[in-house]
Amino acid sequence: MKAIILAAGYATRMQEKYPNTPKPLLPIGGRPIIDFIVDQLNGVLAVDEIFVVTNAKFYENFTAWQPASRVPVRVLNDSTTAVENRLGAIGDILFVLQSQKISQDIVVVAGDNYLEYPLAAQYAFFQKTGCDTLCAMRMADVERLKGFAVAELDAHGKVLSLEEKPAQPKSDIAIFATYFYRAETLPLFEVYKAAHAGEQKKMDAPGQFPQWLYTQKDVYAYTMEGQCHDLGTIDSYQSMKVQMEK
Repeated sequence: MKAIILAAGYATRMQEKYPNTPKPLLPIGGRPIIDFIVDQLNGVLAVDEIFVVTNAKFYENFTAWQPASRVPVRVLNDSTTAVENRLGAIGDILFVLQSQKISQDIVVVAGDNYLEYPLAAQYAFFQKTGCDTLCAMRMADVERLKGFAVAELDAHGKVLSLEEKPAQPKSDIAIFATYFYRAETLPLFEVYKAAHAGEQKKMDAPGQFPQWLYTQKDVYAYTMEGQCHDLGTIDSYQSMKVQMEK
């Protein structure tokens, strides 16, 4: 299995305070956020290579980063230079798949997520179902829920509906940006791109692809025992930083 860490954003929500540091390299608990993702990926024994996809602006930041890792970590430059010519998260996944000629199962993690549940447990669920697997968490705060993809699941975790940032959430199940995809699903990234040509917003958020995918094939969600924190805003990052330093 290959792992992809999405780190090609331009930190627009962080730019005023951290203009020259990509979000995954911001420190919490004395280490960059991305280090904790690498730790989790090393805990999934099937993973034999980790690709960090970034952009031209932050490429040197990541090549200077030296993670401790059981498996090789490679930094890839998607060659974009600004928000205006970004590939988007789904475009970056496709860039890695095509440039590295990947044909195995993959796990994709957003580079500004902090996981407090074992990623290996989600992998075990992925193996059990034999299907593409999302990461789910129950969330009581409806206003917060509106900022996530929201899913309805059956008793076994099969996705019945999935909507990115709904105005009226249909459930209390939030989907976080950690995904396991089967090898046979990988060609569908190109199909998705072709179906949404010219729709940049459909390429930006990684949750847009599974929102389409579940209408094409069975997709499941693993409901985590623990927490997943999206550190994509200054407030969420500062809150986690304070928590980790206590």
